[in-house]
Amino acid sequence: MRADSLSALIDALPLPTIVIGPDDRILASNAPVAAILGTDLVGRHYITALRQPALLDAISKARAQAGAEISRFSGRDGGNDTVYRVVVAPAEDDIVISFEDQTAAENIGQMRRDFVANVSHELRTPLTALLGFIETLGGAARDDPAARERFLGIMEGEANRMTRLVDDLLSLSRVEEDERVRPRDHVDLAALLASVIKGLEPQMQSSGVTVTLKNNGSGELVPGDAGQLVQVFTNLIENGIKYGASGGQVSVVLYPREHHRRLRGDGVRICVCDKGEGIAAHHITRLTERFYRVDNHRSRQVGGTGLGLAIVKHIINRHRGRLAIESTVGEGTQVSVLLPV
Repeated sequence: MRADSLSALIDALPLPTIVIGPDDRILASNAPVAAILGTDLVGRHYITALRQPALLDAISKARAQAGAEISRFSGRDGGNDTVYRVVVAPAEDDIVISFEDQTAAENIGQMRRDFVANVSHELRTPLTALLGFIETLGGAARDDPAARERFLGIMEGEANRMTRLVDDLLSLSRVEEDERVRPRDHVDLAALLASVIKGLEPQMQSSGVTVTLKNNGSGELVPGDAGQLVQVFTNLIENGIKYGASGGQVSVVLYPREHHRRLRGDGVRICVCDKGEGIAAHHITRLTERFYRVDNHRSRQVGGTGLGLAIVKHIINRHRGRLAIESTVGEGTQVSVLLPV
């Protein structure tokens, strides 16, 4: 086949493809392969273009055994690593090599492994504690009422911690499942926020924190799922009470409808602000990651699972809104939620 006909043929293929001739030089390459190997490949020896030992071995085996081989190729796309599944197939005297991008699948697999590892770690600690206390209660502390009461209290706390974790995992799963479905009901944000604050009065009293609501929204209705929005603002205000308790005050402000550039249209803004210790800047971008905690020990002490802000992020995404977190160490934290109207 003439070189120009061969080039026209592989240009019609959607996958990045190159053809190596019997003299081990590249006969043709299509446009998609330029993003992986660069341009001006035709005429070069394939070793100078591919360079990765596993793939070079696959090419040698395919030529020697006249059978197809499967290999991998690792590359870079800007600042990100990429992974390709490479099929090396002989075609008479030539070798045809095609690249299939597996980066997304690899990333999903890594996320799944990380998720399982994190859940396992989160459950292992309370389970280990429970097993240790059960063993102690069955032995040395069997006839010690004071120790028994203390250990049972700790065991109850650890069991509650596992229950919260499982509840948050189930909640996160449901939120992710519904994320592409836009809510169709309309919600009175002022009434919803007042109800959330009312429900958090026990936490406010035990922490000595005052929560105030300033309503500038004039009864604005927004498209939303009331149950999920209650979950969002319960989480944000509860975080303000737990982690901003040193400031003694959390303010919730509902702003009137206006045009927001980040929404590319009209929306309302709700701010939850505390005057606590604040969060260092390098933590801010990671706060919505699953299981990410600024202070692991303190988070567990106050009952945090590390999933709350991840759930908040997915719910706000479902509502086509935006979440912004700003904080200054020593001054406090402000969390803003933008919701379209």
